[in-house]
Amino acid sequence: MKEEHTVKTANGYLMLLLLFALLAATVAGFVLKLLPVGIGLVLVSLLLLPGFFFINPNGSMVLTLFGDYKGTVKANGFFWANPFYTKKRISLRARNFDSERVKVNDKLGNPIMISVILVWRVKNTFKAAFEVDNFENFVRVQTDAAVRKMAGSYPYDDWEDSEDYKITLRSGVNEVNDALENELAERLEIAGIEVLEARIGYLAYAEEIASAMLKRQQATAIIAAREKIVEGAVGMVDNALKSLKDGNIVEFDDDKKATMVSNLMVVLCSDKEVTPIVNTGSLYQ
Repeated sequence: MKEEHTVKTANGYLMLLLLFALLAATVAGFVLKLLPVGIGLVLVSLLLLPGFFFINPNGSMVLTLFGDYKGTVKANGFFWANPFYTKKRISLRARNFDSERVKVNDKLGNPIMISVILVWRVKNTFKAAFEVDNFENFVRVQTDAAVRKMAGSYPYDDWEDSEDYKITLRSGVNEVNDALENELAERLEIAGIEVLEARIGYLAYAEEIASAMLKRQQATAIIAAREKIVEGAVGMVDNALKSLKDGNIVEFDDDKKATMVSNLMVVLCSDKEVTPIVNTGSLYQ
């Protein structure tokens, strides 16, 4: 199988001077009524014209002769090559591709919407031109396939803090992006494409379960907050009782202590303002 190789072609400016000389000779031939010479020079000039081409920076030109690959010109400038060469221009610049949002199932079976942003460029012009039919369409299709495979390999989020799902699509950004880059690099290598960067551009639950998952997230956040509040309240109550006892401010029996703890926990853990009640009697009235 052939591989990419670069070729050098003739300087386009020198060939342009030669073409002007041929045109001048053609005019002289017609003036001197040397019709066969003039007609011959016209045909030669017309034959030379298709050989001119230019290449911009970070561009290339793939040359073939009657189906046979002759090489790739990667230098930028004005050139001339065999006029019978078929020329295919391929850009070597970096390109961005923002995939469409697709609905897939994550590893836990939850439907999610996901898209990726891919930065790529052509590295091997021979593969890009001849190994695939259309390398730009190939990038789009393979990116979609890689996204679907990657999304099905990880859960969207780990609700139970399970050891089985340490890496998720939402929290394991670096690991997931690296896995996506490796997957795309392997798929696009056949087309001579170099993957410069691949990352998730959009990630969300599908519309049909988004509301339920939002409530679940809210419930998880509320439970976590309540745990912190209760933990802090227990510490504050314990400190209050110790301070009252150490300072000989008041003596508590078990019933009074239970009542004090109950009142303090209600005050500290309530999510609403507590209305104080003035007790002019004892704690038992």
